[in-house]
Amino acid sequence: MNKKVVILGGGTGLSSLLRGLKQYPLDITAVVSVCDDGSSTGRLREEFNTPAVGDIRKVITSLSETEPLVEELLNYRFQTTSDLNGHAVGNLLLTAMANITGNMSDGIESLSKVLNLKGKVLPLTEDNVILMGRMEDGSIIEGEHNITENSKKIKDVYYKHKPVVCEAVLNAIREADCIILSMGSLFTSILPNLICKEVIKEIDKSTAKLMYVCNMMTQPGETDNFKVSDHIKLLNRYLGKRKIETVIANNGQIEKSIIEKYATLEQKDQVILDKENLKKLKVRIIKDDLVSMENEIIRHDTLKLAFYIFSTLIKE
Repeated sequence: MNKKVVILGGGTGLSSLLRGLKQYPLDITAVVSVCDDGSSTGRLREEFNTPAVGDIRKVITSLSETEPLVEELLNYRFQTTSDLNGHAVGNLLLTAMANITGNMSDGIESLSKVLNLKGKVLPLTEDNVILMGRMEDGSIIEGEHNITENSKKIKDVYYKHKPVVCEAVLNAIREADCIILSMGSLFTSILPNLICKEVIKEIDKSTAKLMYVCNMMTQPGETDNFKVSDHIKLLNRYLGKRKIETVIANNGQIEKSIIEKYATLEQKDQVILDKENLKKLKVRIIKDDLVSMENEIIRHDTLKLAFYIFSTLIKE
């Protein structure tokens, strides 16, 4: 029987990790935080009062076993002068399916069958949640994209109204052999899953391995000057009794010109692997050169990541 892996996250980080994991014989459940409220997703949320579909679309696309042209179709954005401008086809399909089936979870399941998904995708909640950011200067910012775009440093995140976590998410955590916090924006993709007490309660009761795939670059306003240990400390602050046991981190070199470009244009720096501090936190370190470049954009080598996750599971 395949090992059951639950990955908590959202956005590009989660979808990238899944592209590698689906190559292995694993029972995958991706739990997607649904607080994105920008662009096409934000407009659909406002009009149809649904959870955010943008990150769900990315995750579904990454797990799909269909032709590459279908992926291109789902991610295609209309460029027009009408109300369709900027909408991604996949976002419209998910919203339509949610309306047809009565809720987002059933809509995802129906679309997943059509697209032959190698795994299960679950929204964290069916609620139209609003993420709130408490900044270091005490100001409060409402809405995920406003938090991300704000130049102030984030201190904390919480929901404007307490969401009801989907029971399927809690069941998946109960049955998991491994729970993974994916790479991605800590405050706006990962932590939105952990600020729900029900999720933390199930993680605490679980005997599954608890793993984190660390980001390779810092994010302005979120993780400025963060080393790998700082990422762990922040996640542990939101976790309950159980803390991160294993971290997968990059120790590969990135070209100096690329590092300088990121620092200048995006105010991002490479995350340093600080082994001594991690040892103090009693975290097992899995390290390798995980750098994969795509058109001068830094990405994780998803096949290497998946190999290390799978290897850890089968060594039990």
